[in-house]
Amino acid sequence: MEMKNLIIASTSTVHGSGYLEYLLDELALFFKDANTIVFIPYARPSGISHEDYTIKAREAFKKIDKNVMGIHEFENPIEAIQNAEAIFTGGGNTFVLLYQLYKNNLLEPLKKSVLKGTPYLGTSAGSNICGLTINTTNDMPIVYPPSFKALSFMPFNINPHYLDPIPNNKHMGETRETRIKEFHAYHTQPVIGLREGSWLQVTETSIKLKGPLTARVFEYNKTPYEIESGTELKDLR
Repeated sequence: MEMKNLIIASTSTVHGSGYLEYLLDELALFFKDANTIVFIPYARPSGISHEDYTIKAREAFKKIDKNVMGIHEFENPIEAIQNAEAIFTGGGNTFVLLYQLYKNNLLEPLKKSVLKGTPYLGTSAGSNICGLTINTTNDMPIVYPPSFKALSFMPFNINPHYLDPIPNNKHMGETRETRIKEFHAYHTQPVIGLREGSWLQVTETSIKLKGPLTARVFEYNKTPYEIESGTELKDLR
């Protein structure tokens, strides 16, 4: 039986607070049965090293008395995932993250581990990979993963850091809404626009929007609409 237990967050840092700070109370509860969290630093925000990124995660989790081990520190990354008490995949570039997961043959072990109940936290790119595909990421495709198919823990795609159009903005580029419409010219799965400070709590029976803000839902051939925090999304297909 599937035993999913995930927090899928739009971001690791909300404006004006420290790394993961806004989620720490929630994470203390979420990771209550884990002493050590296996961290996947592959997304490398701003191109930082796996080591430096792991130090950043370690410092944040120290505040709730958790140890962090970067997956690159293990001799056998597949075994590290299989034996993990808990897993955290950080943000950065989604293409780089998925490329590395494929390269190290970690996609299937990760899927199996999470489906058997290992608590999983994803932020930003680490959330993107939990949907059906990474086609609705905001990142530059700086490397080419073998596939855009991701972990499919939910029957839809995520757009983290969702931004609303800014009234009277002189910038003539596409809005997020425009880009998601372009995606729907080729694909039919729904897309959830997750704003900063929002997350999805996922179990085997529920996918619930959490946090203080609404989220924007884009369904194929439908007008986009807002959902309130607390809304159940498990039937969205």
